[in-house]
Amino acid sequence: MSGAGVAAVDGSSVVRLHPLHVRADGDSWVVGRVDTGDFIAVPPVGHRAITLLSRGTVDDVRARLRDETGGDVDVAAFVSALVDVGFVAEIDGHRLESAPPAGSMFPWLRPHHVRWLLHPAVAVATGAVVGVAVVAALRDPTLAPRHRDLLWSGSGGAVVLGNLALVWALILLHELAHLLTARAAGAPGRMSLGTRLQFLVAQTDVSGVWAAPRRARLTVYLAGIATNLVVWAVAVLVRGVGGVDGRAGAVVAAVGLLSLTLVPVQFLVFMRTDVYFVIQDLAGCANLYADGSAYARHLGARLRHRLLRRGVPPGDPSLRLGARERAAVRAYTAVLVAGTAACLAVAALVTVPVSVAVLTAALHAAVGGGSTREVLDAGAVLGAGALFTVLWTRAWWRRHGSRVRQAISRTRHRLGGRWTA
Repeated sequence: MSGAGVAAVDGSSVVRLHPLHVRADGDSWVVGRVDTGDFIAVPPVGHRAITLLSRGTVDDVRARLRDETGGDVDVAAFVSALVDVGFVAEIDGHRLESAPPAGSMFPWLRPHHVRWLLHPAVAVATGAVVGVAVVAALRDPTLAPRHRDLLWSGSGGAVVLGNLALVWALILLHELAHLLTARAAGAPGRMSLGTRLQFLVAQTDVSGVWAAPRRARLTVYLAGIATNLVVWAVAVLVRGVGGVDGRAGAVVAAVGLLSLTLVPVQFLVFMRTDVYFVIQDLAGCANLYADGSAYARHLGARLRHRLLRRGVPPGDPSLRLGARERAAVRAYTAVLVAGTAACLAVAALVTVPVSVAVLTAALHAAVGGGSTREVLDAGAVLGAGALFTVLWTRAWWRRHGSRVRQAISRTRHRLGGRWTA
C-alpha cells in the first residue's frame, strides 16, 4: 500500500515519523533519514512542527504553532509533504510504504572501528607526508614520477592491461576512503559504477553524511583526494630512500603517477566530483547541480520565448531559493554550461577520433598476421576498449534506461494516435 492510499491527513490524524536526524544549517534546518540518505531543508517553523508531531494530533500541532508564531500553519499539507519524501512511518496506526533503507557495504564495519579517521591528527599526518614528498621532489626532480614511468614493460599489452588494473585499484582505494570516513561519521555507504558525461566513474553514495557536522562532511568529501596524494607521496619517498629499483621501481613510479592523475579530474566541478561537493557544502546549497541545471533550462526556455514570441515566459526556479543560495546557483550555472559544453566538445573532437584510430590500428594488427607479441598487444587494447564500452553502457542504461523507455512509449503513443485518427 502506498502512503497516499492508506489514510488521508486531517486535523485529527496522529502521525508517527521515522527516526530523523536534525541539525541547524544557517537560517534553516536539515532534516533527514540517515538510513535512506534522504534529506530536506526546512524553515524553523517546519523544524518545530516535526518536533511537536510526536506529542499530539495535527490540529494540536497547528494550534501550538499558532500560539508560538502568531500565524496559521497548514500542518496537514506539511505532513503530506513529509509523506512524499518518505519521512512518515504511520498515520493513525496505518503503516506507510517508503523507500527501503539504502544498502550499505561492509555492514559489519561499525563507526567506532574507523572513527579515528576523523581525528585531526590524521589530517595533520596526511599533510605532513605530502609536504615532505613535495620538498623531496623539489630538491631532486628525478624522484617525481613522470609519464615515461608508465612504460614499465616492453610489452604494450602488458602496459595497457597492467596500468588499467593499477588505475582501477587506485580508484577503488579512493572510493574506499570515502566509504570508511563516511562510516566513521555514522553514515552508510555503497560503491557502484556510474557515468558522468562521457566518463565511466566509480562512485560512493554517502548521502547520510548530511547528518554529520561540517568538518566531518568535508573530511568525507576530501578523503579520496587525500588518499591519492598520499599514494603519490609514498611513491616519491620510496624512490628517495632507494627502496626499489629496476622493474619494481618503475611500477612504484607508475602507481604514484597514476594516483596523481586522478586528482585533477576532481576539479571538474561541472560534474558531481569531490570538489563539487565541497563547493556545494561551503555555499550552503541543498543540490547545486540540480538547481543549476534547472536554472540553465530556464534560461534556455526564456531565450526560445524571446526568439519565437510564443507562449508565456517561463518562471525563474531560482527565485524560490534564498539570496545567498540563489547567487551561488546562478554563478554555478555558468560553470555548468561552459564546462559541459567544453567536455563534450573534447570528447567529440579528440577522445572519440583518437579512440577510433587506436582501436582500428589494434584491429588491423590483430588480424594482419603480425608476430605473436603484436597480436597479443592488439588483443589487450581491443579487450580494454570492449570492457570499457560494456561497463559504460550498462552503467548509463541503469541510470537513464527508464527515461529512454518512457520516451519511446510516449513516441509510440503519439504515432499510434496519428495512425488511428
